[in-house]
Amino acid sequence: MITTRPDPTTIAALTRDLQARFGNRAVTSEAVRRQHAHTLTWLENQPPDIVVFAEDAAEVAEIVRLSAARRVPVIPFGTGSSLEGHVNAPYGGVSIDLSALKRIIAVHPEDLDCVVEPGVTRKELNDHLKSHGLFFPIDPGADASLGGMVATRASGTNAVRYGTMKDNVLALEAVLASGETIRTAQRAKKTSAGYDLTRLFVGSEGTLGIVTRITLKLSGLPEAISAGVCPFPDIRAAADATIMTIQTGLPVARIELLDEVQVRACNAHAKLALPETPLLFVEFHGTEAGVAEQAARFGEIAAECGGGPFEWATRPEERTRLWQARHDAYWAAVALRPGTRGISTDVCVPISRLAECIEATKADIVETGLIAPIVGHVGDGNFHCLPLIDTANPEEIRKAEGFIGRLVARALAMEGTCTGEHGIGQGKMKYLDAELGAGALEAMRVIKRGLDPEGILNPGKIVTLRP
Repeated sequence: MITTRPDPTTIAALTRDLQARFGNRAVTSEAVRRQHAHTLTWLENQPPDIVVFAEDAAEVAEIVRLSAARRVPVIPFGTGSSLEGHVNAPYGGVSIDLSALKRIIAVHPEDLDCVVEPGVTRKELNDHLKSHGLFFPIDPGADASLGGMVATRASGTNAVRYGTMKDNVLALEAVLASGETIRTAQRAKKTSAGYDLTRLFVGSEGTLGIVTRITLKLSGLPEAISAGVCPFPDIRAAADATIMTIQTGLPVARIELLDEVQVRACNAHAKLALPETPLLFVEFHGTEAGVAEQAARFGEIAAECGGGPFEWATRPEERTRLWQARHDAYWAAVALRPGTRGISTDVCVPISRLAECIEATKADIVETGLIAPIVGHVGDGNFHCLPLIDTANPEEIRKAEGFIGRLVARALAMEGTCTGEHGIGQGKMKYLDAELGAGALEAMRVIKRGLDPEGILNPGKIVTLRP
């Protein structure tokens, strides 16, 4: 098992092999190596020893075989937008850059599915699908690669209606630690054929195999889309309106919470004039009559919870501007305190506990003295906090670590999870035992050892191989 970095002689020999085979696509410059390690949080940047830019699935398999022969770690890389250290290389090794695997292999409009390579991003896929009247609904905000979205079991703003990646991946092809390529399923919408390998790999963060082909479920573009913004007097009222919306069965496509701190940041960043109180951004998909009825009902729920007025963005460009402001929330928030790092973290709780959890978290932020905007995909109980921290100040780091620990403990006490969509990576490994227990972690170790006996695939992520 990989527990230390390979010795320099081994790395030098493998580097010679890779450069002989891949030429200038096997890169050892420090700048490129650091770009392929983690940069979006306070986790230490741990670069690989070499980055290889693969061009097809056969090359991915070849790189894995060459690395496995020398017991050198292999870390898959998509766009680098993950948030818990997934692409760091704590034991060095080879980063396989999959961004050139860009083929949209097939679109089957009649079956509502498509087959793509992992380097295709969600925006690229949706641009391609427009002419077919289809779209891929999972929208984590960043223009992430689809391979990365599979690896982290991503979700996002549309998850309340369309589900997460686990609900929208039909089949995968993946390269195992041996260099062998396997297929997890066919294109059929359902199957009872053996173990569900597809969902085993979705969310495995590159620790069980490297995904090289993805079959995705698609949705038809809705006939009508209506979106709007509704202010509330406080976080509790906004969360209560969310809970009532979901519990009454209103088919909302997106329902996003921004607290007053995040709204202030979005106004400044996107030059908007939103009321600087807690807001819900909502969107409905369906027929013209259907979305009008849904919007009217939501307005009634909001008023009942003390919110309003409910204002609709009727033109497509207005909707786009609103949702772009939501997607840029990270960068908008960081600008609130220049020179700091945004430490993005998320939890998810049962919808009935959402208001209580957010309200307690808000009080904790105030008591701790942090600037930490809150945003959330609250329709499924998932929300994010972004403490803005001077990482050169040990006291601020201590405060932020304590806050994140209490946030996770609060979510777990409410029968929630330490992460709704960011994944475990390195950053949240320490919380898994409290959430799942020692038996579940040992089951994960058994699976990991079975598929990757030498431990070369993205080591140091999700679960350690020794208790």
